[in-house]
Amino acid sequence: MPHSYTRIWIHAIWATKNRELLISDKLEKQLFPFMKQQFKELGCPILRINGMPDHVHCLFLLDPKKAITDIIKQVKGSSSHFVNSQNLIVEKFSWQRGYGAFGVSESIKERVVRYIDNQKEHHRKKSFQQEYEGFLKLNGFVVDNQSDLYV
Repeated sequence: MPHSYTRIWIHAIWATKNRELLISDKLEKQLFPFMKQQFKELGCPILRINGMPDHVHCLFLLDPKKAITDIIKQVKGSSSHFVNSQNLIVEKFSWQRGYGAFGVSESIKERVVRYIDNQKEHHRKKSFQQEYEGFLKLNGFVVDNQSDLYV
């Protein structure tokens, strides 16, 4: 084939450091547009971003020339710097080191969008820990709650 075509949707999830409840509605209104712009500047248009006070969900198109690790590292680092340098909250803002990133097929993309949009409703029934472990299991990881190991 003379051309290469990619369209890889990534559903990424990550938490605030120590899962502190730092993302208020007020902060969300400034943080999420900033993060959306960061994804765009990295060549990874973001379809949806939403979350809870202790974590975020993003659905973005992967730039095939970039590694997911580098994209998420850049967005997390720049957004932490943005919050802290603008003094948007009293506490020091930072993200937890890890993240989850899962491929999403075009056929279920809209279902993932609805899931991300309904975070606040969803978390009335399920904690972030339960949600995250569910994603890991759904994607083939074995969850060992005794050691916090996911293989």
